Amino acid sequence: MKKTGKGDYHAVSLSGGKDSTAMLLMMIEKGMPVDGVFWADTGMEFPEMYRHIEKVDAYLFRERGLHIHVLRHPRGFEWLMFDEPKQKKSAVERRIRDGVPLCGNGWPGIRVRWCTGQLKTHLITKEVNRLKGEYNAVSYVGITYDEQERCKGERYPLVEWQVTEEQALRYCYGKGFDWGGLYEIYHRCSCWCCPFQRIDELRKLRKHHPELWGRMLEMDARALGQFGETPLGMFRKGWTVGALDERFEAEEQGRKFCRHRKKEPGAEEPALLFCTETGILGADAANQESEGFL
Repeated sequence: MKKTGKGDYHAVSLSGGKDSTAMLLMMIEKGMPVDGVFWADTGMEFPEMYRHIEKVDAYLFRERGLHIHVLRHPRGFEWLMFDEPKQKKSAVERRIRDGVPLCGNGWPGIRVRWCTGQLKTHLITKEVNRLKGEYNAVSYVGITYDEQERCKGERYPLVEWQVTEEQALRYCYGKGFDWGGLYEIYHRCSCWCCPFQRIDELRKLRKHHPELWGRMLEMDARALGQFGETPLGMFRKGWTVGALDERFEAEEQGRKFCRHRKKEPGAEEPALLFCTETGILGADAANQESEGFL
């Protein structure tokens, strides 16, 4: 690894999205020191994102003689989702009590967002902490001026320069980085299988990336087979990918589609979650609507 000064190391965290890409390109343009660029590959990125990273890497090498340091979990997303053995005593006891398999984390959830932790932040943080132990290291993170409340003590050049999300995207376009049109389709370009996407993003995924949607259906079937209709087996609360597929197809064909919750003990019939004819119903409908999921 190249150093710029005695004991100094300038580490750039690259997510691959518009903000961190704009930060890196601007740092290079402004002549700021860059000693290492670190990107965590989840293995579940859009094909266009992998091509974007290759393009950024070529630019970085041309301008600074550096290549992106790619960080990966040794086993990957699907191993964590289906095969990682639970070893902590409390976790094993809880799963035995609840009748849940002792391997796999299932779909990521709001309470246990294991994907971001194990496939992204843990890898980047571990590397940055290692560098801080060896050098007088500064970590640069791509958060924009309009999201500065997310800043937590690292260096945030886009906030310092008052660059907004919209300006960051326009700057990247102007430099010839367009992600193969991803930002023309999606609001965010995170993992394509993310359960936290808004409903419209999932509609677009099914339409524009049917091969990835097909993989999600396969993962959905495997999750249900392994974990059943539990939080680990359900893509979102009350929804499987298969149910979403049926809903989207019904919408396209103008057919009625209704989704019911699993019947609760003592209830005369299962509660209605969603129906194309009657609109949004159900006790937690307001929460799902606020998340853009109904």
